[in-house]
Amino acid sequence: MPRAKTSPEPKPKPKSLAQEPQLVATSQQSRFHADATNPAEVASRDLDIRTLTIALGKREILSDAELKLQYGTHYAVVGRNGVGKSTLLKAIGEKYIPGIPINLRVLLLGQTLTPKGGDEVISDNTETVLQHVVRSDTHRERALRDTKLLTVALESSSDSSAAAKAVRKLKHESRVCELEEAKKLAAYRSGARGLKARKELRLLEEELDAFLKMLDLDEELDELTVAAETEVAVQMLHDLEASLEAMSASTADSRARTLLLGLGFPLSKIDSPLSSLSGGWKTRCSLARILYQPSDYLLLDEPTNFLDLAAMLWLQGYLQALSSTVLVVTHDRSLADAVADEILVIRDNKLEHFNGNLTSYDKARRANQLRLGRMKDAQERQKAHMKETIVGNIRAAKSSGDDKKLKQAASRQKKLDERMGLEVSAKGTRFKLNRDLPGYHKKARDEIEVPVDDAPVKISLPESPPPLRFPGVLVAFENFSFRYNSMKSPVLAGINLAIHPGARIGILGLNGAGKSTLLSHIVEGREPSGTRTGAITRHPKAAVAYFSQSIVEDLQSLGDLDRSATALSVLLQATEGLFTEQEARGLLGSLGLQGRTAAEIPLALLSGGQKVRLALATLVCSPPHLLVLDEVTTHLDSDTIVALARELNAYEGAVLLVTHDRFFIRAVVQGENPVGEGEDGGRVWDENRRGEVFLLEKGRLEVLTGGVEAYEARAMKVVRRMRVLGQN
Repeated sequence: MPRAKTSPEPKPKPKSLAQEPQLVATSQQSRFHADATNPAEVASRDLDIRTLTIALGKREILSDAELKLQYGTHYAVVGRNGVGKSTLLKAIGEKYIPGIPINLRVLLLGQTLTPKGGDEVISDNTETVLQHVVRSDTHRERALRDTKLLTVALESSSDSSAAAKAVRKLKHESRVCELEEAKKLAAYRSGARGLKARKELRLLEEELDAFLKMLDLDEELDELTVAAETEVAVQMLHDLEASLEAMSASTADSRARTLLLGLGFPLSKIDSPLSSLSGGWKTRCSLARILYQPSDYLLLDEPTNFLDLAAMLWLQGYLQALSSTVLVVTHDRSLADAVADEILVIRDNKLEHFNGNLTSYDKARRANQLRLGRMKDAQERQKAHMKETIVGNIRAAKSSGDDKKLKQAASRQKKLDERMGLEVSAKGTRFKLNRDLPGYHKKARDEIEVPVDDAPVKISLPESPPPLRFPGVLVAFENFSFRYNSMKSPVLAGINLAIHPGARIGILGLNGAGKSTLLSHIVEGREPSGTRTGAITRHPKAAVAYFSQSIVEDLQSLGDLDRSATALSVLLQATEGLFTEQEARGLLGSLGLQGRTAAEIPLALLSGGQKVRLALATLVCSPPHLLVLDEVTTHLDSDTIVALARELNAYEGAVLLVTHDRFFIRAVVQGENPVGEGEDGGRVWDENRRGEVFLLEKGRLEVLTGGVEAYEARAMKVVRRMRVLGQN
């Protein structure tokens, strides 16, 4: 039987990785810029950054863009893979952009799932998941520590100056924090404001030296100083206790437990040591830490990675209820539509703002293109008619000597040169020169510019596998059960499933339900060790290709170990000499990896989406009769997901899909056209190519007659149950 195609094994050739490019951000500076060191100077938590330029190394992400964020609004940041969505979030989250107030609390969770804004140091191996999440609120932790320090000092009977020393220590720590912020301001400010920032920095350094001298004094403090500092200590303790009460410090454990339950943590894992968690559960823990902390701006880059549908629905509801500003980058179109009030589109090094969600943006953009296209066509016809009239007037004037005809020709020519363009404003009202076209222009009308779409995403899969010599079921399970040797109860129980040629099958279920275990039994040679009962029948001539959840990580490991590895070299190795270099380049090009990207850029430097394309190339180089895809959309942008769904719709082989992406499974398995009516990318959508959606729950596999919608209803019951547990 043909062997299932898997990801290539990493070669042990460790080499040094390239240094990460430096991120540089600039924006318009003015004396009214709201990035003052004094929080009292910043009255608004809105951001209005103009002429924003962001560069990552030599590559420019944004150029003279305008970033307007209104506090309390939820945004979805969209754009193709590689346009700089993650870089923009990083620039905001780490406050690289001049103009972000220093007192604004911004929290960032990147795709690496390492929160920016919380202490990630694990105190010991016994720290539980709950303790780790609670400790992420550094403001609360610092307030608790300071409260304890002042309480012990005030209650000290052996040292009358203990309170004074505690006050000076806390003031010193506060000065150190102010000094660090002042250094950042002095680094990126220029001109008169930069000079002022450097003067303030020197002043803070002098004050810090003075505090250090006070802390190092060995002589005893006089009674008046001790009394005054003790009074300050009492007031500081009172303020800290009020602050802790305001932040509901006493309910910290219950709030953290509610978050963890909502993200799918069973009660047993919440109180277990953090060190016992697997990578996927640590990912959820990092998400819980960032959600637990209070923030003004919450930035989430692909937060749904490793979340099942119940956890995604809970997260969706949680984000909708947040009063702070949220910026989210996600490949899950359903989540983006539900959470976003506005859309930020990164295209052509600019930021485009749209009031509405992603689906309404796509519809509005298509409608605007159609409207402007018709307007431009009509005006082009009008211009052609006017040109003919001008030629006729000039000819008539020459033959008759009529000066009026020449004046008419000159008037029409002036209108043609200066007054042709938009007849209405952007709001649909009558175009007014002083209102709709400010500044100096050579014409009295703005040109009609029809928005141009991004180039279509290039993904092209072979349409059909080679014919089988005789018909039959590709893979069939008959009353199949499986139990790992380390477990008492079976992971799979009484599975009955038949996969026919050309079938479309979707399998849904919560994380840990056994979906990946079931897939591993479908692919011969990947069956895990354990106890089996029942039967699995496979077609002896059928080729099966398996896209596993770990395939992108395996490619990254290969790139880390072998610095010379490229997409082209990996594909040539995977084809085992069956492909020439030209054929391999052609296949990679059909999947969007062309030229230098395929042959020269090191594998380790490819984006997650590019690694997915490479993995698909290794799987379809010999088109399989059954293509098994386990969470294939994790690293892809929304346009690429639509393109992949289109190609899978046209694929003649069978497709088995495991995903938490509701949009993708509706398109691939339920046959819903994701691009509307008509053709897209040269292919006609076949709505008759529909399959079945299955639910794997408690080891049992059942058909969901209502499809994804039925599973969403079940998942919402789990969410409501988790909310009740969290409240109790």
